[in-house]
Amino acid sequence: MITHTNSARTQAPSLRMRLTAVASSLVLATSALVVLTSPQGTAAESYSVPSAPTITRAYVTSAGITVRFQTVTASPAVTNYVISGGQGSCPLVVPANTSGAVTLPVLKEQTSATITVQAVNAYGFSAAAKWSKTFTAADLEKASRSNLTGVQLLQLSDFHGAIEGTSTNAGTALLTSAFAKDRSAVAATFTLSSGDNIGAAPAISSEFEELPTIESMNLMKFDASTFGNHEHDRPLAHVQKVIGASDFQWVASNYSSLDPLKSGAKAAKSYVIVDRGGVKVGIVGANTKETPEVIFPGNLDYTDASGAKKTLLISGSVVGVNKAIADAKADGADIVVALIHEGWAENSGGAAKGGLLDLVSQIKGAAVVFGGHSHQLFSTIKPGANARIPNTVIAQVANAGVSYNRVQICMDATSKKVFGTWVDNVTVARMAGIAPDATGAALVKKYKDQLTAKLDVKIGSVSALFPRGGSPAVERSGETPMGNYLADLMRAAAKTDFAITNGGGLRDTFPAAGYKVVNTTYKRPATGVTGPFDVTLGDAISVLPFGNSIATSKISGQQLWDALENGVSQYPSAGRFPQISGFKFTFDSSKAVGSRIQTVTKLDGTAIKKDSTMYTVVTNDFMLYGGDGYVGFFNPTMAKFSGQLLLDILVNGIKADMAAGKVTETPKADGRIVRTNA
Repeated sequence: MITHTNSARTQAPSLRMRLTAVASSLVLATSALVVLTSPQGTAAESYSVPSAPTITRAYVTSAGITVRFQTVTASPAVTNYVISGGQGSCPLVVPANTSGAVTLPVLKEQTSATITVQAVNAYGFSAAAKWSKTFTAADLEKASRSNLTGVQLLQLSDFHGAIEGTSTNAGTALLTSAFAKDRSAVAATFTLSSGDNIGAAPAISSEFEELPTIESMNLMKFDASTFGNHEHDRPLAHVQKVIGASDFQWVASNYSSLDPLKSGAKAAKSYVIVDRGGVKVGIVGANTKETPEVIFPGNLDYTDASGAKKTLLISGSVVGVNKAIADAKADGADIVVALIHEGWAENSGGAAKGGLLDLVSQIKGAAVVFGGHSHQLFSTIKPGANARIPNTVIAQVANAGVSYNRVQICMDATSKKVFGTWVDNVTVARMAGIAPDATGAALVKKYKDQLTAKLDVKIGSVSALFPRGGSPAVERSGETPMGNYLADLMRAAAKTDFAITNGGGLRDTFPAAGYKVVNTTYKRPATGVTGPFDVTLGDAISVLPFGNSIATSKISGQQLWDALENGVSQYPSAGRFPQISGFKFTFDSSKAVGSRIQTVTKLDGTAIKKDSTMYTVVTNDFMLYGGDGYVGFFNPTMAKFSGQLLLDILVNGIKADMAAGKVTETPKADGRIVRTNA
């Protein structure tokens, strides 16, 4: 039985990798291991996540664990409270108008309870209020045991091949052990990913066609994953190879066809049902509609059974997702979880915003929706519209295995009603004391050993760390040292008027957080350690993973303005944000999309007009052909290719300084990009 003192009913809640044998191409990859902060309102707002409630009493009765707490007020308004007994318990979600007294059921298999209470609003979950006493098995003997069922979901997103553990991300060996420990605590445990498992990955994954990551996911015993945009960084033949190597199920509910997404007997499905621990969990998935814009043209093309040339289409609608949810339930699923490769972007104006939130408002019938794509940590609850429509829990984890979501669900397996869901984010720090899995460690070592001779080679030194990431990510929201440095190198190499490259192509700090040097004599960033720092080929590859080449072309003044409007159109989160050389621009992010660029000038201050005057420009081949929304700006028919890769340009620039006996200076902002409403 579930009770609380309020009369209201309880609600339940690639780019194509052109890998060749040519040594100069060095087409490898890495992920950025960026720990992003919890979402908060901006300083100029009165909005914020709620403060933590106060637990006044918690005690065991024959009915369960009674928890009394003081409610809180917040702006945006509190919508729910989540009361949990920890892992393996039956959490409850109650509406905001509760009087502050709730009795938690005690599950049959439950051996302890650590009581927490959190307030939830649109901006997210409060910090957890925690009761001082942990109830032991002896304490719980006083309570009758409930027939309700506990379900546990373990979720990652945007792993990006970060299989090698560091001080900031868990890696294969530690995650394998952590997941195994969690599964031993709850029989009905399901392990899921919201996509971007591969692509923009360290060389330890990308150099081996990303198969080390798939092997790692098999070892971690994933049950299902949806596709992210980076799963399509290479042509569909590679996706098929990945599917064939996967012991888990790929799900996609918003693709125009699943026919080309198969390998032998293995194939992507619109939904899958996993039956474990007495619970049937349906799993559906959806990739971001932005995928065609952010991958290399042609990566979604295929030939059907009749020999016709076709292209996979990825819908931004939830029609396919909702159909898959309904189909899974009709096929016997007790609950359905949606894996959506869209993300939270920001909290502003009293509302959580981003592609994930836009879709969740339209998704029907999912108990939990897991997001991804934007590399942010975020969770909240979408309250049910009425007593018959349950709450939906929304959760997203940061990228590259810096943590994972461990979600507890309390449900009635007979009525299929969900009474509560608790989201617990498990960080690397919280995994301390867990012994890394020996098989996982051996898997990583096998591939690492093959790379050391090639990558652990010093190419120079930099005066200070080139940053990457943050909230918002520096390379996606303004002028940044690597953006300036690389764009200047591009312009010098191509001898053009201007250079433009996309911030989203810069995938790590420099030296790279995602590359672990083997030679311990190299000086590397660490707490209390200042530059200069030694940089290796592995670091450079980590920054520029996509294997893009440069192209020179021509661009008119009007096209330049239009290209910049596209670049700032999704400020502050999209990878299309331009990093530039040879000119300056200002923008106002408060203006409507399409009217944000305020000024564009040459370096001497001469205005660049919106006219037909032509200028020479160097960019990368991804943008040249319309990637990241840059369609029609760079005149591909006028383009000339030198065969140089962005990676070559970066490596050669650093090496030239080393040959001259110089440390490469980390650039400081020079005002080439200014947000006027900052």
